Amino acid sequence: MKKQIIICMGSSCFSRGNDRNLETIEEFINQHDLTEEVDLRGSRCEGRCSHGPNIRIEHQVISHMDKGDLLEVLEDQLIKSKGE
Repeated sequence: MKKQIIICMGSSCFSRGNDRNLETIEEFINQHDLTEEVDLRGSRCEGRCSHGPNIRIEHQVISHMDKGDLLEVLEDQLIKSKGE
């Protein structure tokens, strides 16, 4: 089953960095050959605008994402979890 990642593309999250975070996620997926294992989607709003930028991985909303934090989360959720 594919792991679902939803990136908020609402105006608040987009202007706070999810435009760049989207590129980071796409690069990570391609670099680690995870295209068949990840379902990446955008949403209009995750309902936590003041905490943005927000990304949801499965049922967990992660707020205040920057590139460093995002890469760490992707590594934990997509790479390390495969080895378990």
